[in-house]
Amino acid sequence: MDSSWADQRRQNALAQAQRLREREAAESAQAREYLEKFISAARRTGVGPEQLYVSDGNGKRAKTPLQGWYLKADRSVAVAEDGQFYILTAPLSLAQRLRGVNPEASAPTLILGKGGRDGEQIDLTEALSVRIPTWAEG
Repeated sequence: MDSSWADQRRQNALAQAQRLREREAAESAQAREYLEKFISAARRTGVGPEQLYVSDGNGKRAKTPLQGWYLKADRSVAVAEDGQFYILTAPLSLAQRLRGVNPEASAPTLILGKGGRDGEQIDLTEALSVRIPTWAEG
């Protein structure tokens, strides 16, 4: 009896994990669509990309090879010209601050700052509207 209960519990946990992965994938796909629309609107309205930097949160930063648009006022997240989403906060060594860093793209989310320590969250659509109020119209 204990074995079947444990097996059922394990099956339920696996199913729940699968549903979570599917929900996150759908959310990321929706966020990517929004980011593509935003980039198109930025180009159409003449809001050009800028040099992106990674910050350590203490005022130190490092240049990246990326150009794009910051999505939050604190410059902690951005979308690059190619549509890739980046979280731009990380610990930085002296060498990284001098030579620069090449951050890895992340899966975009519909809530920026979700799960972050500072508790400052903003809906992706709201953040995009702050940058370009008409981004969704195109």
